[in-house]
Amino acid sequence: MPALRLWSIRRSIALVIATAVLVVGALIAGALWYAGWPSLHRASTVTAATLFDLLKLVFSVVAGIGGVAALVVAYRRQRVAEHANKLAEFAHGLAHAADLRAEAAEGRAKIETDRNGVRLFNERFAKASEQLGSDKAAVRLAGVYAMAGLADDWQDGRQTCIDVLCAYLRMPYTPPQDAPNEALPTQADGDAPAATSETARTAREEREVRHTVIRLIGRHLRLAEEDANSWRGFDYDFTGAVFDGGDLSGAAFSGGRVSFDRATFGGGVVSFYGVTFGGGEVSFDGVTFGGGVVSFDGVTFGGGVVSFDGATFGGGVVSFDGATFGGGVVSFDGATFSGGEVSFGGVTFGGGVVSFGGVTFGGGEVSFGWATFGGGEVSFYGATFGGGVVSFYGATFSGGKVSFDGVTFGGGVVSFGGATLSGGEVSFGRATFSGGEVSFNGADLDYPPKFDRWPDGRPPKGLHLPNE
Repeated sequence: MPALRLWSIRRSIALVIATAVLVVGALIAGALWYAGWPSLHRASTVTAATLFDLLKLVFSVVAGIGGVAALVVAYRRQRVAEHANKLAEFAHGLAHAADLRAEAAEGRAKIETDRNGVRLFNERFAKASEQLGSDKAAVRLAGVYAMAGLADDWQDGRQTCIDVLCAYLRMPYTPPQDAPNEALPTQADGDAPAATSETARTAREEREVRHTVIRLIGRHLRLAEEDANSWRGFDYDFTGAVFDGGDLSGAAFSGGRVSFDRATFGGGVVSFYGVTFGGGEVSFDGVTFGGGVVSFDGVTFGGGVVSFDGATFGGGVVSFDGATFGGGVVSFDGATFSGGEVSFGGVTFGGGVVSFGGVTFGGGEVSFGWATFGGGEVSFYGATFGGGVVSFYGATFSGGKVSFDGVTFGGGVVSFGGATLSGGEVSFGRATFSGGEVSFNGADLDYPPKFDRWPDGRPPKGLHLPNE
């Protein structure tokens, strides 16, 4: 911007006064010329009036010159102020341009940083994935920790890292046959070839890697949701995975979709103790409980949908002791209880809908001892009791509705002994009694169950009501 060019104040005022004097002189000369240059005669004496008029004329000239000087000063001040404003606007424009350039530079730097960060994350991901594919268990174990660490650092790629860890558990796996603490056979023992020993060792090493994956997932799901390293709210796909142990106790699945569909629990101890299923969808459809111990003790099913449809309880111990079914929908429709021991001891059915529709109780032992049916709806519609023992000893039916409508009692023992029916409704409408034993002996029937009218007015064979 060009600089303001002004003369000095003295020079400007002198020039203005000189110009004014010249203009006044020119006007006087013009007036005398126009009057024909008249002769002026000075009187011998000067009167007071004449002197006064002369002084007024002098003062008028001086005042006029002062006014002109004031105008000059005001004009210069205005010019300086205008130029100062232009300078301020120009400086503001330069500052704004500088800010824009700084923002552009910062944006370019951020893009470059993000690009470098993504490149680094991709390199770490590739390295961890390569380690997971190693034939050495120690390298795979390092890859598991590397992938978990990357999931903590890489928020945008966390789901991808979780998917990789879950996919590792879905890989084909044959659990070792030996007990976890059993010593490995050696060729010196003389009763196991070296190949068998190596296979057993490899299987044990793989089990350790898989259990580490489960342990790390559980650890991150125990963190508070606001924790930067919490893995809550993400999807977990364990479809078809084989579990022969693992600890998910205390985990919280508060959103997303969790699938154990067609998974196999075939041995060891798998703990879901104290797990909270508080939202989203959790599916155990078609899962097989074939051995070992699986604990759902103290689990809270508080919302969303949890499904065990078509599950097979064929061996081992599965425990839901102390679990709370407090909301949402929990379904065991079409499940088969054919062996082992399944316990719903002390379970609280306090809300939502719990369905055992079409379940087959064909063997083993299923216990609802000391369970509380206090709210919501629990349905055994169309279930078949064909074998084994199903016990409701000590259960309390105090609210909500429990339905055994359309149930077939064809074998085994179903006992309501010691149960308390003090509220709500327990219905056996259209139930079929064709074998086995259903006993209410010792039950407190303040609120008796509802049965269809029997043809001969007598309970069917195998049904034992109190005081018979």
